[in-house]
Amino acid sequence: MSNSNTSSNSSMNNSNSNLNGNGQSMSLNISSSSKQLANKDRVTLVVDETPFVVDLKLLTNHQNTLLGRMFSNKNFELKPNSRGEYDIGRGTCLTSSIFRIILDYYKYGVIKCPPTIPVPELRESCDYLMIPFDSNTVKCQDLRGFLHELSNEGAKNQFDYYLEKLIFPVLIQETNKGERECHIVVLCEDDVIEWDPEYPPQMGEQYSQIIYSTNLYRFFKYIENRDVAKQVLKDRGLKKLRLGIEGYPTHKEKVRLRTGSKPEVIYNYVQRPFIHLSWEKEEAKSRHVDFQCVKSKSITNLAEAAAESIQDLELVHTENTLNHLNQTDNELNALEIDGESVLSNNPIAMSSAAAAIIDGVSSLSHHLHHHFSQHRNSSYSNHSSLQAGQSSSNRTNPNNSINSNSSRENFSQFQNNTE
Repeated sequence: MSNSNTSSNSSMNNSNSNLNGNGQSMSLNISSSSKQLANKDRVTLVVDETPFVVDLKLLTNHQNTLLGRMFSNKNFELKPNSRGEYDIGRGTCLTSSIFRIILDYYKYGVIKCPPTIPVPELRESCDYLMIPFDSNTVKCQDLRGFLHELSNEGAKNQFDYYLEKLIFPVLIQETNKGERECHIVVLCEDDVIEWDPEYPPQMGEQYSQIIYSTNLYRFFKYIENRDVAKQVLKDRGLKKLRLGIEGYPTHKEKVRLRTGSKPEVIYNYVQRPFIHLSWEKEEAKSRHVDFQCVKSKSITNLAEAAAESIQDLELVHTENTLNHLNQTDNELNALEIDGESVLSNNPIAMSSAAAAIIDGVSSLSHHLHHHFSQHRNSSYSNHSSLQAGQSSSNRTNPNNSINSNSSRENFSQFQNNTE
């Protein structure tokens, strides 16, 4: 009996231990599953190397934002890193401090911007995350910076309207004329333009296009609006953009008549905004000169400019060299006084004269050799080439050889005298 009781007690204890073991395992499974469910309800976002654990419901409740679309749209390609985290805002101005206050929009619907956060950076971050930036969603301590950003957004929308309703029709009129750039002056609706047809203004205002719009004039009064408009035009593909304020003539005040000169016309000018833009695609080619079609000769000598061929040009060079030698010979003869040369008493002048004669003779021999080698190696066998050779030989001066020989004799005599 005792043995049977002990065996039954042991079996009951074993069964209880098994139950306890199963109960512990069940509790472990329930805790792990709850952790998995909790992990599915939360997501880790890494911004500027700082992790943020956010509830998915907060993000999916705002499906119009970038984060809401990322985690609610199954077709959105989103890949986590090796730790299961999602990198947000890499390569943008989004920082961890800005993202921390942006999370308030998902929690409370309002972003409170402290003075330490620059308003332009917050604006750019909101544009990146597709969060509306207006007076209902953003509260800033820096009121001036906040209003400036709101004015930039309003100016962009307003200029888009002016561009479609007022400026674009003027550009279409210019395209019908074949123009590729336009200068537009914005006048007030009450401005009166009275130009004298006999004495018009001499500033080229007749080529400017005019838009009468007081609202557009007031819009361009601010330099910030002009900067916004310039950026809009640049984004639309236009170039050579200039926006500013310039004087525009309205009516003639007086005419000053002067004897012996044109009359001077004085006009009254008003300061009005202007827009200059261009849509020319081949700007560089329009101002390019095709030198293959232009026969240009940068020659100061008229005889060289009149030469019609290379052979004529070589003959002109030869004649110039011979004339230079003759001039040198005349100068040497003029320096001889009473049978004695002044050069013997002036070694500097002697050396310079000798160098000039040597240069002239070497240049003459070079041109003659080049000229006759071209005639000798010419492959033209027709009658026209023979006539060209005869005409080129007839153009040479027969007295040049005599002058050359006399120059050489004077040079040899000069060498003997110097020795």
